[in-house]
Amino acid sequence: MRTQLRKIGNSRGVIIPLGFLETCGLGDEVDLRLEGKTLVIEALHTPRKGWFEQYDAKKDEAAWGDLPVDADAEDWQW
Repeated sequence: MRTQLRKIGNSRGVIIPLGFLETCGLGDEVDLRLEGKTLVIEALHTPRKGWFEQYDAKKDEAAWGDLPVDADAEDWQW
């Protein structure tokens, strides 16, 4: 697809059609880099995004139940 660069302040920009955005999975932020003389725009990979949202502390309580109580529960002195 051929398009034009548009002036945006001191920079230039390109309008990316919605179909391209959806197909590539591009959101509000992207990874932008050069590979030789090729400009690469890639979706950000956030592997840990939202990982803690499913955490349930109640499930961990059972795992700690069998451990012995610490007899020396006072603060340590270094």
